[in-house]
Amino acid sequence: MSTPSAGRAVRLGACAAAAGLVTLGMATPALADSDQLWIQAPYEFVLPAAATGGQQPPASTIGLGLYHDNNNFTVTDGRLTVDISGLAGIADVTWPESCAPTGSTAVCAIPEVPANGGTPVQLTVRAASGAQNGTTGRITYQGRAATTMEGGELTAVESETTVKVASGPDLVLDRPDAVTGVQPGSTVPVPVSVVNNGNESANGVQVTLYVTRGLTLSGLAPQCVSTPVGEGAIKPVTRVSCAFDDVVAPGGSFTLPQPLTAAVAAYALAERVDINVEPRGGVEDLSPSDNGGVAEVKAVNTADFAVRGTKVSAAAGETVRAALTFRNKGPAWIANLGSGDPVANVDFVVPKGATATGVPESCEPRTLEGDWAENRIGAPRYSCNLPMWVAEKQTVTFPFELRIDTVIPGSVGKVTLTPPWGDQPLPFDPNRANDKARVVLNPAV
Repeated sequence: MSTPSAGRAVRLGACAAAAGLVTLGMATPALADSDQLWIQAPYEFVLPAAATGGQQPPASTIGLGLYHDNNNFTVTDGRLTVDISGLAGIADVTWPESCAPTGSTAVCAIPEVPANGGTPVQLTVRAASGAQNGTTGRITYQGRAATTMEGGELTAVESETTVKVASGPDLVLDRPDAVTGVQPGSTVPVPVSVVNNGNESANGVQVTLYVTRGLTLSGLAPQCVSTPVGEGAIKPVTRVSCAFDDVVAPGGSFTLPQPLTAAVAAYALAERVDINVEPRGGVEDLSPSDNGGVAEVKAVNTADFAVRGTKVSAAAGETVRAALTFRNKGPAWIANLGSGDPVANVDFVVPKGATATGVPESCEPRTLEGDWAENRIGAPRYSCNLPMWVAEKQTVTFPFELRIDTVIPGSVGKVTLTPPWGDQPLPFDPNRANDKARVVLNPAV
């Protein structure tokens, strides 16, 4: 019953029920502007109470860790101090080998502190004998680590986890591993395996899948209902809802009636099946944070992104339409359904002698150097967001209206395809030559 690492919220919704994570921390004052140390731990954790008759409740795992912000620095010798004195009479803890306990406190070693999170410290916790439903306790944390920065040490402020004893089913999805290097046209397994770590039976299991369009599932049970999700003729996701009457006792497991497989389409690239399970009958799961997971399927494929400008002529004082056109030449479609980020941006530098008087809604004003600009009308440069997914062979047009203030024959505006973040080239685009184009005003005849 561990809590997943912090990250961007999954937009597909299949595993969006994750509990919040504590990421409270700060650097020592001299280092605060350069890096910060953070404690990773759940805000709240629910433990199954002992069953009627005093049987020992199942064990749960609380994942803990440290991380920092700045990849430019190496952070080592992480020391996470864990104080469980607030769990007296509520829960029993078994320390992992990386922790050195003294009484109710232990210092847990994290030799290399990552910049992207992680939970290398795994506490085994179970409700104490006689702990009543609804009782709560707490675990508190402190964190320190060494750094290559001048000053030598980072410190995280104290944080805590509230631990609650309760009764009910706790369905836990065995999160599938990513499958990489898959050839389009092949078939891959999609495992769905669940255990009940709670202290009460789950009287029925609801399985919900969100499948990206590059995958087609086979092996679905007759009671599964598939519904395309999204606007327009092409749907990026299919929602599959399956209701099963299986009773899953404490410690028991559940699998689908027959294994699922996914056929990988010719236009597949970064595909995923978001999986979520929950008890049926309106019964609340003890810990929804471990009910979901993502089966990632990475196909061997490319998508040739390209931009096209235009040539227009007008006299001084006239306004003309100048359309920037993006096209995904395929063969793969591209989707950022997990993050919701645009697949790319189109950067437009307005030609000299013209003023942008009509700006597409998805285009944001910039200064000539690329910084934010306040006024949408009349900016010298624009960054236009593409959608978060584009199908193969899809085009997107950004229609600008340009007022000709001064006729400058052959005045050129630059059109450039850019990544949604950073400055690295798009990894799936094999042809960078068509990532640039021009808007030419009053070209020579």
